[in-house]
Formats: sequence, structure tokens, C-alpha cells
Amino acid sequence: MREIQTTDAARAKAETAFKRKEAQAREGAIAMKEYLAAQVATRERMERLRALRLSKEAAEAQAAGKKTAAKA
Repeated sequence: MREIQTTDAARAKAETAFKRKEAQAREGAIAMKEYLAAQVATRERMERLRALRLSKEAAEAQAAGKKTAAKA
């Protein structure tokens, strides 16, 4: 009888550990997807801001060029 209880306890412990590892694997996959999505969003934001900065600098350079041409 004692051997059956030990086997049942061991099985319950193993099942609990297995379920915990499965949950960790699922959560890890979700966390990785979120991490990659955040990286993509950051990269897109940086590209948009860089394009804005470059267009602003080009406009400023063009305006500065017109001012120097008007003085000459």
C-alpha cells in the first residue's frame, strides 16, 4: 500500500513539474514574440524619425543656399 502511495505522489509531482515546464515554454514563446515585435516597432520608429530629420536638414540646407545666392 505504501508503495502505491509513493508512486502516486511521484506521478503527481512529475505531472506538476511537466505542466510547469509546458507553461514556461508557452510563456517564453509569447515573450519572444513580444520582444521581436518591440524591436520591429523601435526600428520603424527610428527609420521614420531619421527620414523626418533628413528632410528637415535638406530643407534647411536649401533655404541656406537660397539666402547665400540672394546675397551674392
